[in-house]
Amino acid sequence: MLVGMSDDETAWYYNLETHRAEQGKLGWVGNRMGPYPDRATAERALEIARERNAAADADDED
Repeated sequence: MLVGMSDDETAWYYNLETHRAEQGKLGWVGNRMGPYPDRATAERALEIARERNAAADADDED
């Protein structure tokens, strides 16, 4: 962890407007998904959301 930076500044987010992973809370909150522990995970944000939605839908069917 970087000294002097809060977790919010070091966490990764996926920006729905720019379609990019960004470190820190950049841009409007409504355009951010996360936080994620690293860039690679943030870049998979949409895939992760699809997987979670599919799992929740399957649970609803039970």
